[in-house]
Amino acid sequence: MATIRLGDVAPDFTADSSMGMINLYDYLGDGWGILFSHPADFTPVCTTELGTAAKFKGEFDKRNVKMLALSVDGVASHGEWIKDINETQHTTVNFPIIADDDKKVSTLYDMIHPNANDSLTVRSVYIIAPDKTVKLIITYPASTGRNFHELLRVIDSLQLTAYHKVATPANWENGDRVVISPSINTEDAKKIFTKGVEEIKPYLRMTPQPNL
Repeated sequence: MATIRLGDVAPDFTADSSMGMINLYDYLGDGWGILFSHPADFTPVCTTELGTAAKFKGEFDKRNVKMLALSVDGVASHGEWIKDINETQHTTVNFPIIADDDKKVSTLYDMIHPNANDSLTVRSVYIIAPDKTVKLIITYPASTGRNFHELLRVIDSLQLTAYHKVATPANWENGDRVVISPSINTEDAKKIFTKGVEEIKPYLRMTPQPNL
């Protein structure tokens, strides 16, 4: 079982899902992707998460991010669980849930941690860039539900910093000032970032968000 690290190429796979057979790379196309795993169907925290994810789909769509969930149960089980999710969370699940009853994808993505449980996937999130590299990995314990506002915030940061020579500071939200990359000297930074450069320290320069 390989360990996936940031910057690694996300392993491709073909698997059945609640919406039919899916090949990861074909499904993502030239866009971004978010893959999140669940320990099993009919689990309480994950029921709330999948319902929330469905409500956030419009926000992910705006960012050209395709959503994909995974659980180690089969397609028939997923279908019954989706009915519960739609009923209890007052939504409609509108993205595929991968059926991984043979644990092939879980093994590819190192989603099974024996110290937690040797048969169930941990609750991990992978954000995949258009070049198919993994840009973010977060693993949650079973007792803590994922924060989808934070996942959108991270995607906004990843997409901004992928195309501009900036980084986002602590607690950054879309629209806030950003940090200028240390690889750019201040003289050049003033030419690149025409909205203004504040030099707090030689290594800490701030500028308004460049893509607004």
